Amino acid sequence: MTRRSNLIRREGGTYYARIYIPADLRDHFPSEDKKISLRTKDEATAKLRLSAEVHKWEVKFADMAARRRLAEQDKAIAVWEHYEARLQDDVEKRRSMPTDADLEREAELVWQRIDRGEIRSDDMVSMINGYADLELLKRARQDDANLRSRRLAALRRDLAAGRHLLIGDSVRDFIHRHRLLVEEESNEFRELEHLLMRAEIQALERTLERDDGDYSGHPTDPVVKPAYAAPRETAAPGQSIMELFEVYARENPRSITSDTLAQARRDVRLFVDHVGTTFPVAKIDKRAVREWKALLMLYPVKAAESKAFQGMKIAQIVKHNAEVGKPTITPRTVNRHLASLGAFCSWLVAHGYIDSNPTEGMALAKDKRKKVFPFSTYQMNLLFQSPLFTGCESDEAPRFWHKPGDVKVRDHRYWVPLIMLYSGARPAEIAQLTLSDVREQEQIWLMDITETADDDGDDRKSLKSSSSRRHVPLHKQLVALGLLDYIEEMRSLGHTRLFPFAVRNQRGQMMADFSREFGRYLERIGIKEGRGLSLYSFRHGAFDALRRAGHLDEQFNFIFGHVSGNPVTRGYGVLNQGMLEQRAELVDAIAYPGLELDHLLMK
Repeated sequence: MTRRSNLIRREGGTYYARIYIPADLRDHFPSEDKKISLRTKDEATAKLRLSAEVHKWEVKFADMAARRRLAEQDKAIAVWEHYEARLQDDVEKRRSMPTDADLEREAELVWQRIDRGEIRSDDMVSMINGYADLELLKRARQDDANLRSRRLAALRRDLAAGRHLLIGDSVRDFIHRHRLLVEEESNEFRELEHLLMRAEIQALERTLERDDGDYSGHPTDPVVKPAYAAPRETAAPGQSIMELFEVYARENPRSITSDTLAQARRDVRLFVDHVGTTFPVAKIDKRAVREWKALLMLYPVKAAESKAFQGMKIAQIVKHNAEVGKPTITPRTVNRHLASLGAFCSWLVAHGYIDSNPTEGMALAKDKRKKVFPFSTYQMNLLFQSPLFTGCESDEAPRFWHKPGDVKVRDHRYWVPLIMLYSGARPAEIAQLTLSDVREQEQIWLMDITETADDDGDDRKSLKSSSSRRHVPLHKQLVALGLLDYIEEMRSLGHTRLFPFAVRNQRGQMMADFSREFGRYLERIGIKEGRGLSLYSFRHGAFDALRRAGHLDEQFNFIFGHVSGNPVTRGYGVLNQGMLEQRAELVDAIAYPGLELDHLLMK
């Protein structure tokens, strides 16, 4: 199931951003999504603006998700904090009031100015201004007392009438400081207003008692009593987990590929989904990882792409899946998530953010049973006689591939399995080849399996590791099957890629969707039942074919993009292992006794 699009176009041609509200925040919005005009009819401009709009709302949702519901303890804390704050304001205000000594000093200054002639006795305006300043100082305490008395009377009137205008700003400040999810105009907001008014009334009564020198008073309203909040630690700006992950990603200390890095980012985001967006990096410990691992072991396959879990956090997904019953990820996938977080934590340790890597020792025991098996000759004959290779009802949807018909599939779905069969190359390596990557050199046709420096765009090429870069000669059987003719056809149509319709999925993985559908196809035609056979079975079969031909693994590992040879030896010289002619002989040694492909040969 693909992800839902955030870009929509309405009548009139204007593009809109569709923002999906997370499930746990929908109570705070009138609908499940928001539609925001991008103010353009140009698709390219809309895509640029869409990214910024989506990011803005992701930040907003993250902030809301980091907040929490109002609890009874929060109400008690709000009352006591407000009561104490008003009393502290009063203490500071009294400290700033002029003392008798200040008044005497100010009176002396007025007389000195008269003596110096700065205020003439015949200048009534100057004399009035000088004495007015002195009188204001003398009246400061009384004026402040009058203001407090008037506010107290107003609060009492408003409290009796159910008006809360005088206290709204204080309520909003408390909600913001304590990161609470309380909507204005809600009953919870009004209740906080009511409670804080009572707290301030009590505080003002104490201040009036202090005017008479009585500092012994205590709250008489039963809701005003001591209550304290435990401090909530949040990440400092630039120190959140995902902010530091982006620094780690830019450094890329292990020089992993862009696809692997993108996968690691998704894995770490799932950890953040558990601990919260404001969780400090320094607090990543064994407990946090242990709790996350426990959730991963119950996490459903492709949960992020399933409508059943749309907008839910990991804990909610796991809980909901107890009812839905979708299959959960394998221990191997759990370990991949832990490995992604572990590599990031190693970088955090190296840079002094944490003292030790909390993922160490957390991996699940590996299942050492073989997961993928080569096809038998019987299975391959069934496969290559099936509709996907001989003619199907329709090539539009996978559900039609296994039904016989007149539609000949001759794109990546046809060629990638055959190329894997006679080269052992990985499906993504083949699917991302350009036409210029398949060329003749020294009278030998070869595939130049490489990657691009630019990781952006649909035409980017990425490899599993540096050892995956290699030249693989085309097997003579692929030439006989018509691969060179196919290449010329793609070139005549103006394409630059060998398989222009092989696309990356939403996660940026090349051939992932076809690999999944190919496994289902094997089930539909009766070759596969359960696990064991997949698109990768061709790669495993090529290994066995060279072993059957009498070659040792270390003699052909480099053909398959595996590291081979002594690490020191690999560092010397610049030529690839195996001269091209020898490589061609090695590849042509891949054979499958009893395999029938004559019906696919070019006539």
